[in-house]
Amino acid sequence: MIELQLEPIRGVILGPVDSNGMVELSAFGDDPQCRLVPRRSIHVEGGWYELSFVLEENGTRMVDPVLYSNCGAGMTEEGRVPLHVRAHADGVSRTLVPFSGRMTELRFDPSIGPCQIKIGHFSLRRVGQAYVARTMFAEIMRDLRGRRAKLKLALDCARALLGGGRSALGGYLRARYSAMVVHNAFDYDAWVALYGSLTAPAAGEIESWQDAPTFSIVVPTYNTPEKWLRRCVQTVTEQSYPHWELCVADDASPKPEVVAVLRELAAADSRIKYVVREQNGHISASSNDALKLATGKFIVLLDHDDELHPHALYEMAKAFRANPEWKMAFSDEDKIDEKGRRFDPYFKADWNYDLFLSHNCISHLGVYARDLVESVGGFRLGYEGSQDWDLALRCIETLNDGQIGHVPHVLYHWRAIPGSTALGPGEKSYAHYAAMKSIQSHLDRVGRDAEVLEIPNFSGNYRVRNRLPNPAPRVSLIIPTRDRADLLRMAVTSILEKTDYPDYEIIIVNNQSIEPDALSLLQELQQDPRVSVIDYDAPFNYSAINNLAVSQATGTIVGLINNDIEVISSDWLTEMASQAARPEVGAVGAMLYFPNDSIQHAGVILGFNGVGVHAYADRPRGWVGMMLRARLLQNFSAVTAACLLVRRSVYEQVGGLDTGLEVAYNDLDFCLRIRAAGYRNLWTPYAELYHHESASRGSDMEGAKKQRFDREVALVMSRWSSLIEADPAYNLNLAATGNTFDLAFPPRHCTL
Repeated sequence: MIELQLEPIRGVILGPVDSNGMVELSAFGDDPQCRLVPRRSIHVEGGWYELSFVLEENGTRMVDPVLYSNCGAGMTEEGRVPLHVRAHADGVSRTLVPFSGRMTELRFDPSIGPCQIKIGHFSLRRVGQAYVARTMFAEIMRDLRGRRAKLKLALDCARALLGGGRSALGGYLRARYSAMVVHNAFDYDAWVALYGSLTAPAAGEIESWQDAPTFSIVVPTYNTPEKWLRRCVQTVTEQSYPHWELCVADDASPKPEVVAVLRELAAADSRIKYVVREQNGHISASSNDALKLATGKFIVLLDHDDELHPHALYEMAKAFRANPEWKMAFSDEDKIDEKGRRFDPYFKADWNYDLFLSHNCISHLGVYARDLVESVGGFRLGYEGSQDWDLALRCIETLNDGQIGHVPHVLYHWRAIPGSTALGPGEKSYAHYAAMKSIQSHLDRVGRDAEVLEIPNFSGNYRVRNRLPNPAPRVSLIIPTRDRADLLRMAVTSILEKTDYPDYEIIIVNNQSIEPDALSLLQELQQDPRVSVIDYDAPFNYSAINNLAVSQATGTIVGLINNDIEVISSDWLTEMASQAARPEVGAVGAMLYFPNDSIQHAGVILGFNGVGVHAYADRPRGWVGMMLRARLLQNFSAVTAACLLVRRSVYEQVGGLDTGLEVAYNDLDFCLRIRAAGYRNLWTPYAELYHHESASRGSDMEGAKKQRFDREVALVMSRWSSLIEADPAYNLNLAATGNTFDLAFPPRHCTL
């Protein structure tokens, strides 16, 4: 056991050690730091250790301690270890910490902002592999909710052990444990305390507006508990923006106190209107009656037990004034419990059509131009439980993408109490079926030949599966290669043996292969009538190679495929081609895994760590992501060309890949040009393949390759800097370094 003591570096003041071995720690600034120093001189060799300490929070909610270690390569964000502040039965918090080599320095950052805590009893002890595995399993199991999830973990561990022994089990547990720790690293309580209040309007600001819109807030009620009804209305009357009217329709509540409360509240504020229905007609009918009371320019949807942020209407008013073309808009949202604690935020992408068909990402706070709502006929009977999704689907059919806005602030708090869908869409099963009916009716109205499927265990989320045109369009799969016969054989064989698509060709582009086994394989593969080989006898240029192949392709859809891809799902090409055939869709990307079954590609996040990175990279297979986004079909600004399908007409329309980008980011640039041409790029999790990433190429970070890489980065940034700085498929409240979909501390600046 190695005992450690704290030494302040910056932003920290330590009090004296008390009789219990605890010290009062006061942190200030936005990056307080301490050292953890052994009480006696000792070498800490590489391996697994368990760090223990005792922490008392003194009521603050900004404590998210993080450990950094220097094992010879300095301290980096990649080596950051978030520490558990979840005491065991003995009152001690413990976290497993890996050291890659001899540890020379430990840094302890106690919080992400000012705080006062009591802390002490730091110790470090080396632990064995068996202890690490048992501890990881127990921690992951404790973090899971539900019997089914716990059983699945046990079964997955058993499969890993039986399939690859203790090494495979250890790898699986480390991936799951790392993902869990990172996910819990910066808790939302701290984020809300630091950044959740937003800025109030300046004195006289709203009064100076000549076009201040009025918001009609529509609230249907039915047997609402008085406590929550009063709180809901209170969050309206306390709005910093004064131009609103509250339009309430009670659906013949048997509880007389509901109407009594409405009568009292309306008498106290003339902006509150209400109507009481004579007969119960369910939520669509009562919402329509509330709509009849509305006179404002915009309709705001509010559930009878939920809450608005104090500046919700102010932020929406600013956004609509700044974007007069908007006809509807939505904000980010979170949930709120009975004690008023906010949790489970959804930081949304900007308008994302395919994600919207996967789940209702407009939802709350949804704001609509009143004339738009009236033009589509308001809420429809027969869609109760999903009436707001059905309304939004009918509204978007009349708009273009530029008329649908997103305000990247949490403006709505969804009450999570028993019986509420905030606790899970399965709380109201009829809503699940109404949602499927709403999506299918939208598909039918727009003439899309597709079906809506449930996603098992994830009620409220759906898959839209397209049917292929008849006959199925021919797909030309283009595979550039040089030598590495082992990789090429794996890629081509897996396509030929596992793909169930009815009409495709494989065009292999040989880029100066010289190894005899590679040349022999090229001759062998051409014996299959679906395979042809063309030569590109010039230095490697990924863009030029693919452009050459596309010019000779016979398919109406072309697929860019790396020579280190391996097919997993037999219907991968059916899924991708059915999406690429949609006239509004541009590039289509796939779910790619590393050989160890961690995620390699689930779409591209622009601006992350520079130009961009792959979403959810290194997360374990099956990772769900924020609001299931790692498992849902959706639009991304870009996808990787390691496995990308696009209609040949679109490829040619945008001029193909840019030959000035020989290796790096040519796919990102290509996707952004497709997007600029008016198409939606799309990623589907339902086409699964392995990617043995760049196994046939060396590092791009040495010598002339590094210089070329830097030039290509500069070229892409010069073209797309504004889009890269604010990816519409991401959110400015989410991190731009570290791990994708972490919370940003602080949020990145946003100008609407």
